[in-house]
Parts: sequence; structure tokens; C-alpha cells
Amino acid sequence: MATAAETSASEPEAESKAGPKADGEEDEVKAARTRRKVLSRAVAAATYKTMGPAWDQQEEGVSESDGDEYAMASSAESSPGEYEWEYDEEEEKNQLEIERLEEQLSINVYDYNCHVDLIRLLRLEGELTKVRMARQKMSEIFPLTEELWLEWLHDEISMAQDGLDREHVYDLFEKAVKDYICPNIWLEYGQYSVGGIGQKGGLEKVRSVFERALSSVGLHMTKGLALWEAYREFESAIVEAARLEKVHSLFRRQLAIPLYDMEATFAEYEEWSEDPIPESVIQNYNKALQQLEKYKPYEEALLQAEAPRLAEYQAYIDFEMKIGDPARIQLIFERALVENCLVPDLWIRYSQYLDRQLKVKDLVLSVHNRAIRNCPWTVALWSRYLLAMERHGVDHQVISVTFEKALNAGFIQATDYVEIWQAYLDYLRRRVDFKQDSSKELEELRAAFTRALEYLKQEVEERFNESGDPSCVIMQNWARIEARLCNNMQKARELWDSIMTRGNAKYANMWLEYYNLERAHGDTQHCRKALHRAVQCTSDYPEHVCEVLLTMERTEEDWDIAVQKTETRLARVNEQRMKAAEKEAALVQQEEEKAEQRKRARAEKKALKKKKKIRGPEKRGADEDDEKEWGDDEEEQPSKRRRVENSIPAAGETQNVEVAAGPAGKCAAVDVEPPSKQKEKAASLKRDMPKVLHDSSKDSITVFVSNLPYSMQEPDTKLRPLFEACGEVVQIRPIFSNRGDFRGYCYVEFKEEKSALQALEMDRKSVEGRPMFVSPCVDKSKNPDFKVFRYSTSLEKHKLFISGLPFSCTKEELEEICKAHGTVKDLRLVTNRAGKPKGLAYVEYENESQASQAVMKMDGMTIKENIIKVAISNPPQRKVPEKPETRKAPGGPMLLPQTYGARGKGRTQLSLLPRALQRPSAAAPQAENGPAAAPAVAAPAATEAPKMSNADFAKLFLRK
Repeated sequence: MATAAETSASEPEAESKAGPKADGEEDEVKAARTRRKVLSRAVAAATYKTMGPAWDQQEEGVSESDGDEYAMASSAESSPGEYEWEYDEEEEKNQLEIERLEEQLSINVYDYNCHVDLIRLLRLEGELTKVRMARQKMSEIFPLTEELWLEWLHDEISMAQDGLDREHVYDLFEKAVKDYICPNIWLEYGQYSVGGIGQKGGLEKVRSVFERALSSVGLHMTKGLALWEAYREFESAIVEAARLEKVHSLFRRQLAIPLYDMEATFAEYEEWSEDPIPESVIQNYNKALQQLEKYKPYEEALLQAEAPRLAEYQAYIDFEMKIGDPARIQLIFERALVENCLVPDLWIRYSQYLDRQLKVKDLVLSVHNRAIRNCPWTVALWSRYLLAMERHGVDHQVISVTFEKALNAGFIQATDYVEIWQAYLDYLRRRVDFKQDSSKELEELRAAFTRALEYLKQEVEERFNESGDPSCVIMQNWARIEARLCNNMQKARELWDSIMTRGNAKYANMWLEYYNLERAHGDTQHCRKALHRAVQCTSDYPEHVCEVLLTMERTEEDWDIAVQKTETRLARVNEQRMKAAEKEAALVQQEEEKAEQRKRARAEKKALKKKKKIRGPEKRGADEDDEKEWGDDEEEQPSKRRRVENSIPAAGETQNVEVAAGPAGKCAAVDVEPPSKQKEKAASLKRDMPKVLHDSSKDSITVFVSNLPYSMQEPDTKLRPLFEACGEVVQIRPIFSNRGDFRGYCYVEFKEEKSALQALEMDRKSVEGRPMFVSPCVDKSKNPDFKVFRYSTSLEKHKLFISGLPFSCTKEELEEICKAHGTVKDLRLVTNRAGKPKGLAYVEYENESQASQAVMKMDGMTIKENIIKVAISNPPQRKVPEKPETRKAPGGPMLLPQTYGARGKGRTQLSLLPRALQRPSAAAPQAENGPAAAPAVAAPAATEAPKMSNADFAKLFLRK
């Protein structure tokens, strides 16, 4: 084998000498890469041997299948071949991925998954120095999970050789136990410290670690037992005659705490102890057993539930808060946060308890710091942290650095930046001694206000395309400080001028706020000037401003001027409102006329099509064609007609018959009516059905079912089996239109009230691809305050709105994509009335942190060649339809109600008729106080234009 190796090694050497110099250098680079690969594999194998089979082999890069690869890599330098090239390709691929991840982190250092991926790849490549740096950088920004800390600690333990390395590992353990409450890390810390017992102060170090571990997690009912046993085993191993009392003390302390398997510990103590157990210890043990029974329901609920078990932890926290033991309250909060570290409300509740109850500086600030590291996108946590630091007297420089970190945290909304700036500015204001005319703190406050305005204008507006502070709250606060605390009304007036020039001059409340400031700290002249400007500029409530001006001038000298200006302004406002109302009424009239024209055009088109139809010898007479049944004018367009499943003879056939095979195989003629006749017949049957008036006395046993598909055939037959599962159904009343079409809702009447209540649980059940809405049957005319279900129209931080989805995307496919970023509580694909997808979806996550992570990960993602857009759900405000009552402008005439034609408002307001062919409509007769109302029905002859010849058209085009 040595000969073969030498031969294989000499061949590439000969080739390198024969080849150019660049090829030789390339071979050296490859050999260096191979040696580095061999080194990384060797380090991984050594770690595996040191830590034993408990070590996670896959994370180390040494798995069972890697044994052969390691052997091949170790001989790669002497026998290069296909395995060397495989390693080269893999290494190049990993290096490219590492460079990409490092570049991404340079852009966004708060990308958690990017940190994890980078550490994994660097660890796989054996880049020990870079792995340490990457872990250190990540631990400075984020708290690490128990798994990440254990991985880091095991790596460092395997490489620790001397006392300095051991101290470094101790420092890592100290950092690890501060992130989360981790019993496994404490147990690992205690066991590792036992290894240094031979050093100076080693025994005291071990006892110190175990005592701290017991104070941290010794009360943990399910995982604290392991720490107690480890501590007792250590003391028993070094026991001496004088040390027996130490073991006794540990047994007694443990038996006084409610822990699982207490009985086994008591039995072990009885067996170990040579003397009888004292009565006081037995009493404490029995008391702990009673406490254990109280805690067991909550612990069992945690064991049975699935992570993250937030509701179960909340109930446990409420129970502990009633008992009031601070140590146990702190422990249950810490346990809950291990699994729910991304829930801001839980951090807020925990920090609030510490702020109000314990008030221990180090503990309070530590929890606040961990909260912002876990949920940096939540502005409320940063604001509370700044207040806590101020409350406990933290240095101003530290608070300023924390505020700068908050600005870089990446908040979700523009208003969040306004809130954090307000919190910081309030802190700076409280530092200023306003008894002095000028001070360093006051100058710092003014500089901060200036910087805040620039930051909101440049950074926030560019990122969110909105200011976040449309009402200029920060500038208002600055103006109040200058006026009230600094007695600088000149600066306050300059600030208010800037506020008004930013689009706030049209709001009466802004002018009145400025007026109140001038009234309290200014003079009468500026008050009058402000109100006069307000009268001219206000557009929402000018009457209110005018009233305030007149009230002020009653005690001053310019009453007549004020009355004249207010009357002139109000008259102008009323005139503008009247013109706007007349314009709106004219648009309504135009819409009605266009709707009538479209209706007549459709009727003429239908009549023309009927005349062109080829009829058979048995066609109806001409006089029968002219007859129209009721509802023909409202018939749907052919493109919207439903398809008839039965085969219909072609229009060219001479007879309306269908050939059907009889039992003997002979053909039998069966009369089939044309589809239009069938539809008319079905509509007439629906119209002839007696209408059943709703009996409001049966509301308690009736439910209202809506959002059903309009295309549903025989709703009574299809819905009855669904609702009979709830109880005996007396009647199902589907609602039809005048044409006989199903309108998508119905009433279901039960025999018993409990059946109706059970039917309400079927709300949101899918029926033919649409969610069926089931709600109580309530007469809204008698109960106007009754609220039915409506999708939320306000901001929902835990819900996403996704657009641009392919129509073929199913609910299951989208849910699979969204699950990768958090727990999906609900997912809804938006469809039209026919149940067809619109490419939109709403996805509800368990909390806002998961939703925000999903936005960053999914926005711009490609699904089936469609690039989707993902945003936090914030639907636009719906416009409330105006009541169909006649409106009257203040001081103006009665106006026409805004109504639309049979098909609503048209899609466009543009006229598609050439100007040369348009004829001026007859002037509407003028009423005394405005245009007269249009007649209810226009005569057909008056609206139809006379037929024109080609010559008439030529004259129109040549007319100048």
C-alpha cells in the first residue's frame, strides 16, 4: 500500500512540474485547504471522544457516517482523488455561504437566524477563532438559548488546558446563567467546578456554585431535584466526621420544599441517617407535601400541554401572585419566559412586578435588559427600561447609550419612534433645573428636540413614507416647555408657526391649543391674532373657532370687528358647502341618467337578439314575442348565466325535442324547453311561492345563516343535513331575489332553543369552499346595539395581510410556508362571492413578535412564480354610507339624497361618447332654493335620439 501511495503522490508532482507555475500554486492552495479540513475533522473527533456519546454528534460535524469521510480526509494529502475534490467543493460552498451571512449581518445585525447559521458553518469548518467571535457578537445582541450555551460551553471545556482556560470557562458559565433560568446549565456548572477542586479555593468555589444554583432553581418542582442530589453526592463524597452536619442540613432543607419525588428523598434520609429524624423536620416535610398537592394541578397542566404553554403559565403566575411568595413568583416568571421569551406582554408584567414589589436595583435592571434583548422591536419595553434606569440612579451616559440602541432596534411602526423619543425627551426635561436661565442640561434638551425633529423627518419618513407624528406632538411639547418653564414665548410662537405650516392649520383643535398657550403665557394681542388666523384657515369646525373669538372679544374692545369677520367667514363657509352639495347632487343625477341609458340599451340588445333567433315550425306567434313577463328587464347578461347541465338542442335544429332511448331501445321524443323558458319558469315558480313573514317571537329558536355561495342549488336540501346534527329542524327559509336567484342567506328554525344555541358553534364552517356565518336571529330595528361579527378594520400586530398570491395556492400550501416563522392560529384565503380566490390572505400568529419575524422573512418571497407582498394587517377605514335622507347644509337649502342607479356608481365618470355626437341635455327646471328634483321615471321618447342618416353624420363632422 505504501508503494501505491508513493506512485499516486508522484504522478501529480510530475504534472505540476510539467505544468505552469500557476497550476503549482493552485495545488498548494488545495493542499492547504485539505490540511485545514483534516484539522477540523480531528478537532471534532477529539471533542466527541472527550464528551462521550451524550454529545450531539450531528452538531459537532462528526456523525456515524462521517467515520469513513474522516479516514479519507486524513489521507487526502498523500492520495488526492475524488474525495479531495468533494471536500474542496463543499468547503468553497461553505465559504461562500459564510461570506454571504457575514455581509447580511453587516446590514442587519438583528437577524437572529443569520447568527445561528453563521456559527454552525464556522464550527463545521473548524474556524475556532471566528466561531468565538461570532458567538460573542451574538451573545451581546441576543440572549442565547440553553442549547446554544451548552454547545458553546462544551466546545470551550474540550479545549481548556490550564488554569487560565478554566477561568475563561467560568466566565462563560456566569454569562450563561444570566440569560434564562436553565437548570441544566447550573448542573453542568456545578459538575465542572468539581473538576477544579484540587486548585486553590476549589472547595469553596464548588459550594458557592451549588448554593447559587439552589437559590436560582432549587424551588423548581420538576427539575430542582437533580441539583439537590448532585450537591448531596458531592458533600457525601468528601464527608468527614465534622462534615456530617452539612449533609444533614441539605436533606432537611430539601425536605422543607415542595418537590416531586419527595417521598423517595425522605426514605433515603431515613436510611442514611443513623439517628431518628427530628420532629421539626417531619413537620416541615408534611407541610411541604400539603403545598405540593396545591401545586400539582398547575404542574400537571404544564406537563400535558404543548409548548409554549402560555395560558397554563399565566394561570400558574396568577396562583403564585395570590400566595405572594417573591421567590416562587420570580421562579414561575422565569420558567414561563424560557418558552415565551418573545412575548412582550409577559416581560412587561414581570418587570412591572419587580418595579412595584421587590425594587431591587440589580434584579430589576437585569430583567429590563433581558426584555429588550429578547423583544427589541417592542417600544414599550425600551421606554420602561429608560424609566427604571432613571429611577435607580443610573449614570446619564449609560441611559443615553441605551436610547441610541433603541433607535437602532428596528421598530415596526413610525409612531414607535415618536414614543421612544418622547420618553427620552421627558427624561432629559426632568434633569433640567429651570430656575437657572441657562444650563448644560437645558442646552442638551434643546439639542435633543432639534435632533428628534430631524430624525423623524429624515429617517422615519424615508422608511415608512409617513411622519409618525402628524399632529407634531413633540413640537407641541417643546413649545410648552419654552413657554411655561423657560418663559420664552418667542421660541414657542416660532414652533407653533412651524406646526401650522405642516398641514395642521385646517384643524380647529390645533388653533385652540395654541390660543390656550397664548392665553396662559402670552398677551391679548397675540391671542386675538391667533384666533383671527384660525377663523380664516380652519375648515373642519370654523363655527367653534368663531365662538371662541366672540367670547374673548366680549371683554375686549374689538367686538364689532370680530362679529363682522366671523359673519363673513361663516357666510363664505356656508356658500362653499352649498356649492359642494349642489355639485354632488348633479353628479348623482348624472349617474341616474347613465344608469337609465344602460338599462334601455340592455333591453334593446335583448330584444334584438330574440328577433335574430332561428325558430322552428312550432315557434310562437309574433304577438307572443312582444309580451314580456314580469322581471325580464332585470334578466342577467348571457355571460353571467349559469350553465345548464342538461344538453340543449342547437339553435339550428328544426324542433325543440330531445331523443331519449326507451327501455326497449327505441327512441322516444321528449319535449325540452329552451333555457330562457326554463329560467323564466323557475323564476315564476319562486315568485309564486307564498312569502312567509318572519316571526320575531321565534328568534330564540332561529339562527341566521349568511355568506353562503350564490350558486347553491336547493339550499334547503343541502343545509338540512348539516343543521339536523344540532337538533330537529322545523323549517329552513332561504331568501331569493325577484329573479329567483338565491341571495346567499337563510333562516333555520329549530324545535328547541338548545338546538339553536348548538348551531351557533357551526359558525365559520366551510360550505362549498366558503365560510358559513351562523349568528343569532335578532331584530336590529328593536335591538340597534346588537353587534354581529365583522372582520377587524383596525391595526392587528399579530395578523399578516398577504397579497399577490397565485390563484392556485391552497390553504394547506400557504399554511406550510407560514408555519416556519411561528405558530399559525388562523389562516383565511379571501374569495369572491362565487368562492374563487382573489390572491389575498390573512394569517393570524400567536403573538406580534412571530408576525413581525414572518413579515421580514416572507415579504418579497416567490410562490409559484408570484412575488408576494406581506405586511401587518391594517385595513383602511371603511366609509360609512350616508343615510338615504334629505340633507341640509347649515344655512343652506334642502339637498337631494345621494343615490345611485340599479347597478350602483359606475366605474368611471368619463363619457365615452365623442364630443361631436353629444347633445346638450335640457336644462333642469330651477326651483326656488336650487335645482328641482328629477322626475322618478323618464319617458323613453324623451331620451331617445332621432335616427340619423350618413349625410347627417357628415354634416356633424364638417360643422365648424
